[in-house]
Parts: sequence; C-alpha cells; structure tokens
Amino acid sequence: MRGFWSVALAVAWRVLHNVFTTPSLLLPGLIFPLFFFTAFAGGLSRVDNIPGFDFPNGYTAFQFVFVLLQSAAFSGVFTGFGVARDFEYGFARRLLLGAPRRAGIVAGYAMAATGRWAATAVLLTVVAFAAGMQVGGGGVDLFALYAMALFVNLTGAFWASGVAMRLRTVQAGPIMQLPVFLALFFAPVYVPLSLLSGWLHSVASVNPTTALLEAGRSLISGSPEHISLAFLVAIGLAGALSVWSLRGLRSAERAG
Repeated sequence: MRGFWSVALAVAWRVLHNVFTTPSLLLPGLIFPLFFFTAFAGGLSRVDNIPGFDFPNGYTAFQFVFVLLQSAAFSGVFTGFGVARDFEYGFARRLLLGAPRRAGIVAGYAMAATGRWAATAVLLTVVAFAAGMQVGGGGVDLFALYAMALFVNLTGAFWASGVAMRLRTVQAGPIMQLPVFLALFFAPVYVPLSLLSGWLHSVASVNPTTALLEAGRSLISGSPEHISLAFLVAIGLAGALSVWSLRGLRSAERAG
C-alpha cells in the first residue's frame, strides 16, 4: 500500500508542478470557466424574466452551478491531455517500468485533476460572489454542492485518462472532449428542464447531467431536492470510469 501512495503522490506532484508553472497549461482551465460564467450569467441575465422561470436566487446562481460542474469535468479532461503527452514524450512508459504499484499512476493523475480544479473552483467562486451571486443554501448545502462537483471532476479525469492510456497520443483530444461536451450541453443549461421542449427535453430528461444540475441548483437555493439520486449518479459514474481508466492502464502495459 505504501508503494501505491508513493507513486500516486509523485505523479500528482509532477503534474501539478507542471501545470502551475506553465501558463499555457494553467490559464485555459482558469479562463474558460470565467468566460462561460460571464457569457451565460451576464449576457443571458434577462432569461430570468421569461414566464415560468422561477429560480429564487437569480440567474447568476442558476448559471454558477452549471459552470462549476463544467469546470470540474473539463479540469479532469485537461488532465487526460497531460496523460497523453506523457505517453507521447516517453515519460509514462518509464513510469510504468519503475512504479511498484501501477494503479497508483491512475490515482496520481486523478489527484492532480482535483488539485487543478480546486484552484479553478476557488477563483470561480470568488468571481461569482463579487458579481453579486445570491446563495440561499447554508454551509452544508454548499459543501454538498462542491462534493458533487468533485465526483464530476473525477469522472472527467478517469474518462480522459482511460482514453489517453489506450490511444497514447494528444490527437485523442477530441475523443476525450466531445462526450463530456455533449453530456453537459444536452442538459437544462440555460433554463430549467420544465421550460425545454421537443427533442431537447426528451434527451435532457434521460441525461445523467440533468440530475446533477437540478440537485446542485436546489442546493444553492437552499431547498435540496433529489440529492441522493444526484450523488448516486455522480459516484456511480466516477466508480465505473475508474474501472475504465484502470483497464486503459492495462492496455498501456500490454502495448509496452
């Protein structure tokens, strides 16, 4: 077990050191969520005046939940890009040869994804409060919101690292991003589910991301609903994709 954690901590430290000392790696993960938050919460703020939109804490809080979950997911995906780069440059193969407990490699990349997202989440939260976001939930509600986002972050990291370990090239980037992008945007992003119609409503109704968004928005408004379902979805996805990532590691081992 000691070998597992030593490998995990070493991998996490290396990734985080590279990210926080390389602006080209750090800035996209910080800027994109702020751009989306500004575009959605600011540019679309009049949406809360349409009939049927009754979110009690305003459109800024409504969109903050989406951007928080989006930033969590894509921080995980960006970590997958790093995994692919490590294979292209040969570092990951050397790591496979030297690691006593190779499962620690997956854990290390996941820990790095969480550390990377933590910086983004802090900045995004500060900006949201500076923009006048109204929060109806208490400390427990907000803790639950960020805990749920943490599992979304791990889901993104496990998915992307699994792809990266199978294909071992940065050209796999679109495969890492597209399913996450579709899962996020085929959900009630701009208005509640009840205001969607047609095929988008049908897709959003069965999209697991919808359960996360609705639970997160209920938490920030102080009226928690369907929290158990949301955590079941978040933990279930993270657990299933951790297996996907570990099997990707086995694929990389067989490839040499």
